[in-house]
Amino acid sequence: MINDIKTDAQTRMGKSIDALRHELTRLRTGRASTALVDGIKVPAYGSEMPLNQVASVALGDARSIIITPFDKSLVGPVEKAILASDIGITPTTAGTVIRLNMPPLTEERRRELARHVSHEGENAKIAIRNVRRDAIQKVKDLLKDKQISEDEERRADDEIQKLTDRFVKDVDGVVKAKEDELMSM
Repeated sequence: MINDIKTDAQTRMGKSIDALRHELTRLRTGRASTALVDGIKVPAYGSEMPLNQVASVALGDARSIIITPFDKSLVGPVEKAILASDIGITPTTAGTVIRLNMPPLTEERRRELARHVSHEGENAKIAIRNVRRDAIQKVKDLLKDKQISEDEERRADDEIQKLTDRFVKDVDGVVKAKEDELMSM
C-alpha cells in the first residue's frame, strides 16, 4: 500500500516536471523552435484546426520558422492566425511560404522572460508539494484505519519528503538551465 502511494506520488511529480518543460519550450528565447506555433489554431474547412494539421512547420535556420500551408487558399488564414496569436512575431509571406523571423531579444525582455520562467518553476514546485500533501494524507489515513504502524507512517513520510526534495531540485535545474539559455544570448 505504501509503495503504491509512493509510486503514484513519484509519477505525478514527474508529470509536473514534464508540464514545466513543455511550458518552457513555448517561450520565445530568440532561437527558433517549432513549439512556438504549436498552440495556434487556423480557421480552415469550417472549423478551427491546429496549424500543424493545415501546414508543414519547419526550421529554416536558428532564427526562422518556415510554414508551408498544404492548400494555397489557406495562406491568408494562416497568416491572420499567426498575427492574432500572442507570439509577437510578424509573418513574412513569399508566395505560398510563410516565414517567421525571430528578432533578437532586448535585455529588458530577457529579464521579463527570466521572471516568467521562475514563476513557472514556482508553480511546478507548488504542484509537487500538493502531490506530497496528498500522499502524506493517504499514509495518515492508512494509519488511522490501523493498516500500518506509526513507525511505517514515519518512514513513509520521510521517503515522500526525500522524493519531494529530489523533484524540487529537478525543477530548480530546469529553471536554471532555461534562465541561463535566456541570458546567454
